[in-house]
Amino acid sequence: MVNIGTLMAFIVVCAAVLLLRIRSPEVKRPFKCPLIYVVAPLGIVVNLALMLFLPVDTWLRLAIWLAIGMAIYFAYSRFHSKLTRGTISEIKTQGIGPSDAPLH
Repeated sequence: MVNIGTLMAFIVVCAAVLLLRIRSPEVKRPFKCPLIYVVAPLGIVVNLALMLFLPVDTWLRLAIWLAIGMAIYFAYSRFHSKLTRGTISEIKTQGIGPSDAPLH
């Protein structure tokens, strides 16, 4: 279980670094990865290849734990988001929606 989680984290990091380099090339970076357009895709492919050799039950556990983690993450963000509170407050003050909309 630790193996597949770590490999998946490496894939996410490689993809995120590559995506940030493409979407925000102007951002100052104190550390730059050499040959990012080669290293990141290779990192994704190699880690995915290693994941493919893991048993099916490990993949099922990953899916279950990922679903639990995402549910906790989105439930927490739903009830603790400052952006959501601001939007609901705006709707109440402008009279757009029902006046009894709960503030989270």
